[in-house]
Amino acid sequence: MIKKLYFTRHGQTFWNVENKICGATDIGLTELGHKQAIACGKAILDAQLPIDLILYSPLIRAKDTAMHISEITGIKAIEERRLKEQHFGKFESTPRDGHEFYLAKKQFCYDFDGGESMMQMAYRIYGLLDELKESEKTYLLVAHNGIARIVASYFHNMTNDEFAKAGIKNCEVVTYTFKDA
Repeated sequence: MIKKLYFTRHGQTFWNVENKICGATDIGLTELGHKQAIACGKAILDAQLPIDLILYSPLIRAKDTAMHISEITGIKAIEERRLKEQHFGKFESTPRDGHEFYLAKKQFCYDFDGGESMMQMAYRIYGLLDELKESEKTYLLVAHNGIARIVASYFHNMTNDEFAKAGIKNCEVVTYTFKDA
């Protein structure tokens, strides 16, 4: 049996526009972000993706995105606390493209001076993915770019540089296939 997992990042936020790191800060969607989420829902519906359940991060940007998708597709959506974005400590609200932040993302045991390390986040996300792999259902995860990196690393070998550069666009849907499912 080939078991799939679908992942999307929330729609555009106010801090995305301002090139700031959102992290665990609860930042809302822009008007464009709402439109992206609606378009994502329509694309999922049109593609007839075999999704049984939507799991979303408790942060408002992901919840609103998931609710738009759920309303359009008719797929039930429930909150999954483990999908909350990484807390980037001292980097919250700083420029996304800052060199110091880029280097810090390659330090997997570093907690960003008061946040959550990559290893801590990987522990919670890998645990969730292990559970979903064993489930009979097919899921759409609605979360964040930091979570997208961890999910990608679960399915693909990556160097530290590849991991630090990884990410997806707002409301882009990525399909993964579980091995040995």
